[in-house]
Amino acid sequence: MSTDDQRHRFVERMGGALTSAGMIRLPARIFAALLIDDDGRMTAAEIAACLGVSPAAVSGGVRYLDSVGMVRRERERGSRRDIFVVDDDAWHDAMLHADQIYAPMQAALRRAIEELAPDDPAYRRLRLSEEFISFLLAELGSINDRWAQRLKELDL
Repeated sequence: MSTDDQRHRFVERMGGALTSAGMIRLPARIFAALLIDDDGRMTAAEIAACLGVSPAAVSGGVRYLDSVGMVRRERERGSRRDIFVVDDDAWHDAMLHADQIYAPMQAALRRAIEELAPDDPAYRRLRLSEEFISFLLAELGSINDRWAQRLKELDL
């Protein structure tokens, strides 16, 4: 099997796994394509050609990935073309943006908790949901510190 075939299979497998985990299908495939690209840098046209989709479709997908911290946009020197980049430690970077993802959920939960009486059947469920999100966000700081230590051990 050629390297191109192996890369294509990875994009489809990883894209499928991310989609199964709840990510939108096209952004999942774009992220996978950038992950396996030699330098992790592609233009919208390159992504479109790789995935067999239109550059316009790519635009929405990379906008989503940028908003959740999984890719970033750079301007190609001397050109008006955007380059989309996935960093080597993209998962870490995305987790650092978790508070942006969870903050609106947490705010909605807190407001509902304030408005419900403690004896309301949904109160406990909403309270546990909000407490879990608060716990998760607090733990991410600790995970970040441990990951920095692990990176030193990996020497990558």
